[in-house]
Amino acid sequence: MRIFDPHIHMTSRTTDDYERMYEAGVRAVVEPSFWLGQPRTSPDTFADYFDSLLGWEPYRAAQFGIRHHCTIALNPKEANDPRCRPVLDLLPRYLAKDGVVAVGEVGYDSMTPEEDEVFAAQLAMAIVAGLPVMVHTPHRDKAAGTRRSLDVVRASGLEPGRVLIDHLNETTVAMVRESGCWTGFSVYPDTKMDEDRMVMILKEHGTERVLVNSAADWGRSDPLKTRRVGAAMLAAGFTEDEVDTVLWRNPVAFYAQSGRLDLDDAPAAAFHAGNTIERGG
Repeated sequence: MRIFDPHIHMTSRTTDDYERMYEAGVRAVVEPSFWLGQPRTSPDTFADYFDSLLGWEPYRAAQFGIRHHCTIALNPKEANDPRCRPVLDLLPRYLAKDGVVAVGEVGYDSMTPEEDEVFAAQLAMAIVAGLPVMVHTPHRDKAAGTRRSLDVVRASGLEPGRVLIDHLNETTVAMVRESGCWTGFSVYPDTKMDEDRMVMILKEHGTERVLVNSAADWGRSDPLKTRRVGAAMLAAGFTEDEVDTVLWRNPVAFYAQSGRLDLDDAPAAAFHAGNTIERGG
C-alpha cells in the first residue's frame, strides 16, 4: 500500500513518526502552514516558520525516505490578529518557491470580516501564482462555514477543480461535491472523522476527487490514520486499486496542478561525523 498524506503537520511530530510512517507505506506528504498553538507576534516569526517548511522539514523527511512538500498561507485563526496582517506582503515570494504546491490553509476559523478579507486576498494570490488552494473549514458551524467558503471560492473566479475543501464530514460532503471542488477528510482518534465513518462516505459518494489525511499535529492525533483508512477500506470490500486511488493517485492529481510535485525517491539518509544532522561549522 503506497500512501501520500496530503495534510499533515510534521513540524509537530518526531523522527520516530517519520520512521513509522515509512514502514506503513507513506512515501510523500504535504505540510500546510498552520497555527502553532499560541499567538505569533510578528511577521518575522512567520518568515522563519515558512523557511523551515521549505528547508528543514524536507531534509528531515528525506532521511526516512519520504518526499515533503508544503503549502503556504496566513492561516484563518491568525488572520484576526492585526500584528499578522503584514504576512500577506511576504506571501508572493514564498509562493514562488519550488517546494510550495498550494496556497493554504486559507478559509475560516470564526467567520469574521477579517477572515473574509484575508481569505479573498489569498485566493487572488493563488490565481496570480498559478497554484491550487487548500481551504480550511471551521470546526464550529461546519455546514455554514463550508457554504460560506464555497461562496467565496465562486466569487474569486478560481476553477473549482483547483480547490480542495478540507476537514469535511457527513453534513458537508454533498455540497462540496456538487461544487466541483475536491473533498478532503481529516481522520482523528477522537474528533473529526474516523475510519469507519470515512468508509461509509466512500461507499455513498465514491472515490473520485477524495483526499484522506491524518492532519496530525501537536494535539492528540495519529500520523498512521491514512494507513488505517486503507485497511478499513479493504476490510469493507474496496479493491486495492480503489485504495490506491484514494491514498495515492488522488493527492498526486490534485497537487500536480502546481507543476512542482516531485515524487522521485527521497535521497538516502546521510550521517555527519556520527550525527544524523549536519551541524554548521
